Amino acid sequence: QEPLVESGGGLVEPGGSLRLSCADPRIILSTFWANTWAWYRQTPGNERELVAESTPSSTTNYADSVKGRFTISRDNARKRVYLQMNNLRPEDTSVYYCKSIDSRGTVRWGQGTQVTVSS
Repeated sequence: QEPLVESGGGLVEPGGSLRLSCADPRIILSTFWANTWAWYRQTPGNERELVAESTPSSTTNYADSVKGRFTISRDNARKRVYLQMNNLRPEDTSVYYCKSIDSRGTVRWGQGTQVTVSS
């Protein structure tokens, strides 16, 4: 399957902000709405961990470590999912992955985007 497309990673100083974007170029709007969308992150030697999730009912869930700093959102017109990351910390440094789960349970991942928080 064609992977999801992520963008927006980069190098930022502590306290700075980044916005990650995730898109599926082939998705139709009704499928976009019905999917669960999530952002995960993974550092070398560690398991991939959930950062934020947005369900079809518009419920959002966040890892405790990012609550109050990160926001997941959907743009229906552009069929994109965003992760706004504010007040970034060095421990947020990771590869961030976008994930979608459709109504049949089919899972798709992006290829990841590097976020580095350093002065």
